[in-house]
Amino acid sequence: MNTWRSASLVATAAALLALTTACGQDQGDQSPNGQSVGNAAPAQGGYGNGDAYGGSDGYGSGDAKDAGAAKAKPAGQLATWDSKKLGQVLTDSAGFTMYRFDKDTAQPPKSNCDDACLKAWPVVPADGAEAAPGVDQSLLGEVTAADGTKQLTIDGWPMYRYAMDTKPGDAKGQGVGGVWYAAGPDGKKASPAAAQPADLTGLSTRKDPKLGEIVVDKNGMTVYRFLKDSAWPIKSNCVDTCAENWPAVAPVAKNDTKGILKKGFMTYDRPDGGKQQTINCWPIYTYSGDKKPGDTNGQGVGGTWYAASPEGKPVGAPK
Repeated sequence: MNTWRSASLVATAAALLALTTACGQDQGDQSPNGQSVGNAAPAQGGYGNGDAYGGSDGYGSGDAKDAGAAKAKPAGQLATWDSKKLGQVLTDSAGFTMYRFDKDTAQPPKSNCDDACLKAWPVVPADGAEAAPGVDQSLLGEVTAADGTKQLTIDGWPMYRYAMDTKPGDAKGQGVGGVWYAAGPDGKKASPAAAQPADLTGLSTRKDPKLGEIVVDKNGMTVYRFLKDSAWPIKSNCVDTCAENWPAVAPVAKNDTKGILKKGFMTYDRPDGGKQQTINCWPIYTYSGDKKPGDTNGQGVGGTWYAASPEGKPVGAPK
């Protein structure tokens, strides 16, 4: 009897181990943060509820229904991250991936995600959203979702987050049900071919929630002024090690700018032999400590570095 019971227990344990192993084999592509991309199982209706969550309550199991991405938090300053598989992916200010639903329409804008669907795919609120760097703010709009929320649209497409994305960089909603896809900065489906929007300019501006309107380069990185420089005669006093930490902005054609003061928009021959762009005759720079679009880690450094305004003024500098 004991021998039979032991054999039965061993057989049961082996079956459980085989099942567990089989469930964890296909991990799909990985995002830059090591999170699974596009490996969620298609769910009935394409909403991602039921078994696609690992639960049957429509919200997900365990902590999924309390995930940060599942709450209707403001989008704030939109940004992007580059995925080798997906291309340039649109995110909110906290880095959460934004999605679009194939069953929606853009012309006219309409959300077809009902109340049950919204438990899995919470809307991105329209209020206070700012376009990603290099994208025209006029592409942003709103539509009323099933729960009455004013939902953000980009070029007419309603925007959503995914409740199973629990941290910035997650893109677990990619391809769910064959109808949910990560959005690109212009509202189209993210794709490697769309990694650089066609209207991304050499120098443009964005509205920072703390600093106001500031200049950004073609990659959306913040542009800075150095208080120890001079405008006339034009002179940069950032050389050697300083120049490594604060790279000079290379020359940009006037017709490759948007919202930048054209007066005094000229290039400067640096002491190290390179050429540098100026705004209103002031040399401009980026900061090596800024790692992604929207970063302003250089603001106020040493009491001499400040984000540049569209007129070339140092934003927030002491009077």
